[in-house]
Amino acid sequence: MFRFAPVVPAALLALALTACASTGVEGGAPGGSGLHDPYFPKAGNGGYDVTHYDLALSYTPGTRHLTARTTITARATQDLSAFNLDLRGLRVEKVTVDGTAARWNRAGQELTVRPHDDLTEGRSFRVAVRYSGSPVTITDPDGSEEGWLPTADGALALGEPVGSMAWYPGNHHPSDKATYDIEVTVPKGLRAVSNGELRSERTTDGRTTTHWHTDRPMASYLTTLAVGRYDIGRTATPDGLPVYTAVDPAEAAASREVLARIPEVLAWAEDRFGPYPFASTGAIVARPGDAAYALETQTRPFFPGTPDVPLLVHEIAHQWYGNSVSPESWQDMWLNEAFATYAEWLWAEDHGGDTAQHTFDELHAGTRYSTPEENAAVWLFPPANPPGAEHISGRPVYGRGAMVLHRIRQTLADDTAFDALLRDWATAHRHGNASTEDFTRYVEERAPEKNFDGVWEEWLYGEGKPARR
Repeated sequence: MFRFAPVVPAALLALALTACASTGVEGGAPGGSGLHDPYFPKAGNGGYDVTHYDLALSYTPGTRHLTARTTITARATQDLSAFNLDLRGLRVEKVTVDGTAARWNRAGQELTVRPHDDLTEGRSFRVAVRYSGSPVTITDPDGSEEGWLPTADGALALGEPVGSMAWYPGNHHPSDKATYDIEVTVPKGLRAVSNGELRSERTTDGRTTTHWHTDRPMASYLTTLAVGRYDIGRTATPDGLPVYTAVDPAEAAASREVLARIPEVLAWAEDRFGPYPFASTGAIVARPGDAAYALETQTRPFFPGTPDVPLLVHEIAHQWYGNSVSPESWQDMWLNEAFATYAEWLWAEDHGGDTAQHTFDELHAGTRYSTPEENAAVWLFPPANPPGAEHISGRPVYGRGAMVLHRIRQTLADDTAFDALLRDWATAHRHGNASTEDFTRYVEERAPEKNFDGVWEEWLYGEGKPARR
C-alpha cells in the first residue's frame, strides 16, 4: 500500500429471516465474533479456518446493483453451534451449510450462521450465502475510502484493511488466508479484472463473464475487482510468467513505458528477495481520483493513475512482504510497509541513485521531505505501536520502519548477511503470516553474536527520535 494517514438481542431476532430449528449434536459453542485484533477487534471470526472462497458476482454499473453468491469452504477448529462471517451492507437472501438451509441473523458487520447440525472440530464444511444490493463504500479511521468505490464506468473494490466485507462475506482478517475463484458478470463492453490467473471469458446475451483463479493463499484485504473500460495487455516475462495489465484508456499512453518495466523490476526483486511467490503478475491502472492511494492487491497491484518507477517497485516488493508473508495482526503493518519502502531505497542504490545510507541520513536529519511537518511526522510514534487504527498507515510505519531495517543492516555490518536475511525471511514465511515478535526473534537467531536490543528499544518500539548512530 502507499498512503500516509495524518466498536441488541431483540434486533438480532428481528433480523432473523429463516426459522430452521437445529437438530444437531449438543455441546458445540458459537465461534467468536472477532479475533480481538488490536486495531480492528471485530475483524475476522473464531472457530473456523477458511481454505477457499468461490465468488459468483453479477454487477450492473448503471444501477450499482450487485447480485452474488459466495461459497466458503472451511474447517471447524472447535465444536461449533454457530459461527460468524463479516459482511457490511447488502441484503442476505439465503444461507446454507453443506446444502441445508441454516438460520442466520445480522448485527452490524456480523452475519451469524446457525447450521442445522452442529459442526464438530476438524470437520470441513461449505457455507453458501446468496445476497444482493448496492455495495457500500467504507470510510477508514484515517479518513480514506475503501470497500466498493463506484467509478464513472464501473467500480473498484479495494480492501485494506477491512473493505472486502463490503462485497463478499468472509473471515476478513489477514491471519486467515485462502485460495480463490472469482467469477464476475458485467455488461458487454466492460472488463472485470481481479487477482490471479484468467481462466475463461465468455459473452452471452449481452453480458460478459470472467473467471479468475488464485491458487496461492491470499489474505482477503488483498482481493480486488476492477470493473470498467480498460485496455488489456497480455505479455510474459523472459521466464514465461504471465503479465496481465488493465489500464484505463485515459492513462494508456502515460503508463506504457513504466508498465513495460514490470519484468525488469520483477527480475531485480527476485534477485534481491528470492523467487517470485505467485503464478502471474501485472497491474491495474485506473483514473486519478478513482481512489486516493495505490494498493498491493495480490498479483495485480492497483494504481490511481500512472505510477512512477519507485511506486511500482514498492507495490511489487509487497508481493513478497505483505502478500506472501502477511501480517499476523494489523499491529504488524510495519512489516509490510517497511520492507516495501526499503525496497525503494535498495532500487535507488542499485540503479545509480541515493544510497540507502544517504536516505537514512536525510530522514534522521529532517531534510528528506519538503516541509518541516512532513519530516517531523516520521517520529510521531514507534512503527511497531501506532497509537490507534487511524495511524496504521502513518508515516512512521513506512519511513521509520525502513530505518529499522537499515539499523539491522548497520548492526550486521555485512551486506551479504543482510541480503540473505531479506531473502530467507521471505522464504521462511512464504504464503504464511508473521508477527513483529516473529521477526525480531528471527533476526536475533540469525546473528546471535550481535546485539539488537538498541534497534528494538529505540527504533522499533521507542518514542521520539533516537540519537544518531
